[in-house]
Amino acid sequence: MQSFTHLFVGIGNAGARIVNNIHADGTVRVTVNPAYLLMPRAQAHEKKLRDFFSRLPENTFLWLIFEDKEANHLVREIILDSVPSDTINLAYVLTPKRELVTEKKPPWAEQFETVFYDSLWEFFRGPDEPLATAFYAASRHIAEMFSRLHYYLENQMLVNIDYADLFNMIKGGNVGILRLLRKVDFNWHWGIWERGLIGILVGNEFPLMNAHRILKNFQEILSEKDIIWGVIIDENLDREVEILSLLVRKW
Repeated sequence: MQSFTHLFVGIGNAGARIVNNIHADGTVRVTVNPAYLLMPRAQAHEKKLRDFFSRLPENTFLWLIFEDKEANHLVREIILDSVPSDTINLAYVLTPKRELVTEKKPPWAEQFETVFYDSLWEFFRGPDEPLATAFYAASRHIAEMFSRLHYYLENQMLVNIDYADLFNMIKGGNVGILRLLRKVDFNWHWGIWERGLIGILVGNEFPLMNAHRILKNFQEILSEKDIIWGVIIDENLDREVEILSLLVRKW
């Protein structure tokens, strides 16, 4: 099975916080401060960025993680203008209290195979919750999710999910979500998605029939009924369950 380089790039404070919390062997993690592009030595900093990203290995998975802000998009433009043509460009965009899937596709999204987004709705405990608190709570959770996704892909013999399945889902200009869940609230707006890749990690004592019930529920809500899934038993989980869901739709 072909191996791929995974490069996670955190742009700005929010993106950097997530990338710094990713723990996945074999990945490359980089953070970029957009403020350097506004300083006197901006041209020198831009040149360093272009030199680094122009030398990426063949077929690198490039994950750009950033809040949807103008300064971060300046960095995005420089990076994507510099990478080799065979780089697989993916975005994870933080859009607090905005559901990107309901909005018109922004022009910058054309540069990515799929734009995953996170409105952070799970991390706002109330209407007065400070944005900084939500970002802080989300950063570790999102970083863990990326770590688990990488583990699943790199251990394809252990779970029925591999790179071919990932390519099948992400190719073609999609908008999507990635979630690492301990349980699934099927009353949420899952039904807006068309296709999905679902990985379920269960403990020895977790009834497999319950895992299949979770898969069946996802199958029912995805409009195109296209789902790729895998189940693996982890002795450390006991009666627990962990669900990695990657859901997409055409924009």
